Amino acid sequence: MSEPKLLVLAADPLPRLGRLTGKVRVAYADEDTLAEQLPSADVLLVWDFTSDAVRRAWPGDGSRPRWVHTPSAGVDRLLCPELAESDTVVTNARGIFERPIAEYVAALILAMAKDLPGTLDLQRQRHWRHREGLSVAGTRAAVVGAGPIGRMIARTLKALGVLTAVVGRTPRDGIHGVRDLDPLLARADWVVCAAPLTDDTRGMFDARRFDLMQPSARFVNVGRGPLVVESDLVAALDKRWIAGAALDVFEQEPLPSDSPLWDAPGLIVSPHMSGDTVGWRDRLGEQFVDMYEAWSAGRPLPNVVDKKRGYVPMHDDSSE
Repeated sequence: MSEPKLLVLAADPLPRLGRLTGKVRVAYADEDTLAEQLPSADVLLVWDFTSDAVRRAWPGDGSRPRWVHTPSAGVDRLLCPELAESDTVVTNARGIFERPIAEYVAALILAMAKDLPGTLDLQRQRHWRHREGLSVAGTRAAVVGAGPIGRMIARTLKALGVLTAVVGRTPRDGIHGVRDLDPLLARADWVVCAAPLTDDTRGMFDARRFDLMQPSARFVNVGRGPLVVESDLVAALDKRWIAGAALDVFEQEPLPSDSPLWDAPGLIVSPHMSGDTVGWRDRLGEQFVDMYEAWSAGRPLPNVVDKKRGYVPMHDDSSE
């Protein structure tokens, strides 16, 4: 029996597969060649997880890989109806990005509370102007998204003394349901979006929800860009409905140079980097090698995505 074929949707730098050398036939595809190579692959590693190529290539004739792995938290870039309805197992990189993203959110909140952007601007101007910052201890945060990233954000903010409520798809112990979202937004000093992108969550932060927030509130999105109606956020900042915001994800990436978001008052823009710390690609490669060894030995795979919901569902002490 021949070795299984691992097809990699390539991106630079290529993944380090280490222990898999000699145990699997590895082939590489790009957006133009993915469709023709899919029928011969047993496993697909979507190393270029910012690409929409899988969604375009998956429909069609021929067999399809039994397992697809994306080294990202979200799976919205690859899921299409044909993949969702198939027997193919889809897994994600749960366990890699939670703490770095939580640290990044905490950094953004501290930066806004202490007006670090203003301090840096004044330094560049050589202008000495004393100001008063905000204390984050005792403030309130609503974290939208009760998956591992959202829950790590909540734990990190609680360590700073922030009173934190987490909102998930359904209410359960320690988690508020969607019905509680609007009242929590109205009371929050910090609103953090870490939800998965699904049909239910697309555009969930719109003019109505920004209008619910306090004029002193700040909004942070580290989930997915389409969770936010960006024109409504710009309007909310222009009209001072909210005091500020920070976006790490966007409807279109890279963010076009003519986007009004660049000049929105009180907005911090970062290039989808909240989860990326030194060595993150190596950790993703190591995680995939561990998962491949489990798969080839017939053991259950971790991080299996519910393809109808679009995320890894709750199991045991984990949460949606």
